[in-house]
Amino acid sequence: MPKKEKLGKVVSTLDKTAVVEVAEFRPHAIYKKIIAKTKNYIANDVNNMCVIGDLVRIIESRPISKRKRWSVAEVTEKAT
Repeated sequence: MPKKEKLGKVVSTLDKTAVVEVAEFRPHAIYKKIIAKTKNYIANDVNNMCVIGDLVRIIESRPISKRKRWSVAEVTEKAT
């Protein structure tokens, strides 16, 4: 089974860690209005290449710590 990938924005950084906010857009079951639901993922950032505001792609990985289950694959767009 392939690893899951998500695209999100970095909202916080720590040493070798990035908190990535991922938005998921789904229609409401009855009213069909598009609703945005956001979730924060704790991602492993070994090289400390992420800065707050960057757009990054994260991939699923083995458990690294208590809450870290994702790794930063690449920085798609740098913050200005």
